[in-house]
Amino acid sequence: METNIKTLDLKKKFKNLYQPSAKKIETVQVPNLQFAMIDGAIEKGSEPGKSPSFADSTQTLYGLSYTLKFMFKKRKTDAVDYPVMALEGLWWVEDGNFDIRVKDNWFYTLMMMQPDVVTQEIFEEAREQVRKKKGDSPFLSKVRLAHFEEGLCVQTMHIGPYATEPETLDRMKEFMRENGFQDNVGPNGKHHEIYLSDPRKAAPEKMKTVLRHPVVRK
Repeated sequence: METNIKTLDLKKKFKNLYQPSAKKIETVQVPNLQFAMIDGAIEKGSEPGKSPSFADSTQTLYGLSYTLKFMFKKRKTDAVDYPVMALEGLWWVEDGNFDIRVKDNWFYTLMMMQPDVVTQEIFEEAREQVRKKKGDSPFLSKVRLAHFEEGLCVQTMHIGPYATEPETLDRMKEFMRENGFQDNVGPNGKHHEIYLSDPRKAAPEKMKTVLRHPVVRK
């Protein structure tokens, strides 16, 4: 007899974090959430869309996340179904001020949210499954399961190509100035992008990316 599958509607539960309005800038309190994470850096002279290591890191995260999803969905008991969440990127520089227009000095943490039912033990099982299916890779070994609490942030939905993000960031910074917030991107925080569109398939002018910056009240 088949077990009823429990559904975790993560997209509905965290709608305020992953589907903000494009028409306004807003503040949001981001709680402590669990992610599969991998660190890396953009190669000199390159950018995220052309970086081989960025592509491998992305592919590894998707592979692990889908493996975990189907492990839970196919369980004989306590089966759980949940959506694979969007790819996210935390970006920073270590040699000066972060500039959205200069990309080849960026360091990154790529991540995908995982529900709390994913334990370290199950995460390692999934890693082993991917290893058996696709072979070992340094990227697979580098992925970790960790919690991240971003706290108070300013965010909005950016619609359009990545190249026009500076205009949206300028709006966000204006909102911060008007509302008494200090942008924490720099030594204390990281530029955060959540990729809701596949750049290989979506028309550039319709692409959706959540932009989020941690802030503190002045």
